[in-house]
Amino acid sequence: MFKTPRKLFFVLSIAEAVSWTLLITALILRATLGLQIATVIAGSIHGFVFLSYGATAILLAFNNRWSAWPAIVAIVSAIVPYATIPTEIWLSRSGRLDGVWRTELADDPADRRWYDGLLRWFLLRPWVLALLIVAAVAALYFILVTIGPPGGRH
Repeated sequence: MFKTPRKLFFVLSIAEAVSWTLLITALILRATLGLQIATVIAGSIHGFVFLSYGATAILLAFNNRWSAWPAIVAIVSAIVPYATIPTEIWLSRSGRLDGVWRTELADDPADRRWYDGLLRWFLLRPWVLALLIVAAVAALYFILVTIGPPGGRH
């Protein structure tokens, strides 16, 4: 489905921006019409997409061998409404989204880090990787929902 890292990151960048739109709309509906349920629903969607985007940024940082700076920028961009789109454009224009999934061992010494074999194993089994990411995101999401929303419950 997502043949390249670029396509996956693009989809999650747009999804994160859409989820911000849902959340902002829900906040307006709560403030003007008293629709609390709107923020519960939109906040849940946004939270799940936010965590999915972060997981995808980490996956691409490992696959595309980003240094810490682009990885941090990608992850932090999800905190600012709509910032994932300019971040995706920057990463794309700078060539950081170029390339393919690293499913085979290359001659490059950088391809022999401690986690590269595990990364290749998962990339060769995308459904296992997707299930692992979804399970991790769902677990973290559950923990965060249990803790409560930012700013506390009202």
